Amino acid sequence: METVGLQAVSGADERRAFCRLPWRLHRHHPQHRATEEGIVRMLCFGRTFFRTHAEVRPYLVRRGTEVVGRLALVQDRQAPERAMVAFFECLDGVDGVQDIVRDEARRVFPDARMLVAGLWGHMNYGAGFLCSRFEEPPIFGLPWNPPGTLDHWRGMRQHPMVSYRFPNGPFYRFAREAREAFDPGPYRVRPLDMGHLERDTALYTDLNNRCFRDHLYWSDRHPEEDYELFHPFRFLIRPENLIFVEEGDRAVGFILWYPDFNQLAGPGRELGVRDVLRYRLRNPIRAVRLAEIGVLPDHRGGAATAALVLAMIEAVERGPYQFCEGGFIFQENQGSLGMTLKFIARAFGQPLEPHRHYVVFEGDL
Repeated sequence: METVGLQAVSGADERRAFCRLPWRLHRHHPQHRATEEGIVRMLCFGRTFFRTHAEVRPYLVRRGTEVVGRLALVQDRQAPERAMVAFFECLDGVDGVQDIVRDEARRVFPDARMLVAGLWGHMNYGAGFLCSRFEEPPIFGLPWNPPGTLDHWRGMRQHPMVSYRFPNGPFYRFAREAREAFDPGPYRVRPLDMGHLERDTALYTDLNNRCFRDHLYWSDRHPEEDYELFHPFRFLIRPENLIFVEEGDRAVGFILWYPDFNQLAGPGRELGVRDVLRYRLRNPIRAVRLAEIGVLPDHRGGAATAALVLAMIEAVERGPYQFCEGGFIFQENQGSLGMTLKFIARAFGQPLEPHRHYVVFEGDL
């Protein structure tokens, strides 16, 4: 049996092999989308701000002379106890991957106490392995992998996550009825100011850090990191995709949603200029993703949260969108899960089952 090992990516040939591997593995999987590969290249090989406080080490997985997988080991000095396995792709049936990754993580990050597989360095970059509905293309920003990917991490502790998908019609009706009796009190909403993208990105970052500080796997962000995420999508993002709620002149929460840009790209293809033009001229997208909603603790559960949800529904209703998918939500995060289920039950008159399931794996080092 040929030995499985890790090879650090150090030269141009290894880098090309790392970047091309998803296409090689998934060229016969029509569900696969490559729209996240820009983030992978930025974090593994770019001059991103994230790497000023985090170490990112990309590897190829080799079986003998054959490249059969890829991953990056990541450690953030803001959370040094975690060694994270990011951007993992591997052929099914390759034995021993977990053992060699664990050994390498111990070697390069000797102060780390746990291995977390499925976290892309930070929650805002991506998290989780898909556990269900492998036959469907993913919604933009959520992962897709074949079922065999999960086998490489069996035996580790699991942190389940879910997303909910629903038709928009009942929410449009719910919003129209709710607005008649809704009293926003001291709150008002405003959309992202594209003319001051850096300023509003910094505001978004600050609210993220204050709202999610106690969230599983959270570590504080820097405005430069979130600006690096938003800036490449400035021709796709519209002001209504990021909505702030304010009390007086102080922002106390936000909601982030966006169209499913994966519907613009075919299997294994990244977004390009033609896709941007299609979206701007004749939007063909029929689903949106509710990515985040964050409200400061003193303002949760009342008019501030309702104002954000109603503002998003109003914006979505102006488009051609038929479905919404919300998540990922960790099942341990009972606050977010409860709020999501409450709004779904009010709109539909009954609870909905999760649409997709995901997992992050965790083990001791």
